[in-house]
Amino acid sequence: MRNISITLLTAGVLGLLYLVLSVRVVMARAKTNISLGDDADGRILLGEETKAPKLQIAVRCHANFAEYVPLALILLGGIEAAGAARWMVTLLAVMLVVARMAHPIGMSRPAPNPFRFGGVVLTWVMMGWASVVAVLIAL
Repeated sequence: MRNISITLLTAGVLGLLYLVLSVRVVMARAKTNISLGDDADGRILLGEETKAPKLQIAVRCHANFAEYVPLALILLGGIEAAGAARWMVTLLAVMLVVARMAHPIGMSRPAPNPFRFGGVVLTWVMMGWASVVAVLIAL
């Protein structure tokens, strides 16, 4: 098996970030005394993100991370193991870490929000690029 040290380092850093996001949810639950759900009070309209309850924001930051990071790491590890250029794997890893750090920073800020938007777009670009590379390597 090939050494996938870039993916391993990326997964370690993101694992620590996931723990931080998890603790934020637990702290928000303790503060609001809500053990289940997110205290959503109606729909949050675009541009009104700051009106969302802090628990709801913490839950969505945590969930968004859990929705995107596993597949991104699988793609990263797969292309690294398959022999993709080290510079590309490193760049994709940095993109993923920066994106996943920017997104929760932006979640509690009002729109337009470059952190949230940048985190989403950078995650998509990273995953799209890694997906295309994975398909090309596999073929």
